[in-house]
Amino acid sequence: MSDQNLSKSINIEQFFDLHDPYYGEFTPENLVFNANFQELGQKISYWCGLETDGKITAEEAYEKIRRLCKQNL
Repeated sequence: MSDQNLSKSINIEQFFDLHDPYYGEFTPENLVFNANFQELGQKISYWCGLETDGKITAEEAYEKIRRLCKQNL
């Protein structure tokens, strides 16, 4: 794999795995909550993207997001 292809691969991985650093008060509980919250947001973004692209209906996206939220409560 060339350096250019490797660079593109790394950029794509970073694009799909966006995590901001945690800036709040550091406790293990806060850190876990922040990680889970970011993961939930990423999954919601994924379903919204599929709906926007016409791959699934708005109702399907809503149902997937509703289930995600119920699982994470």
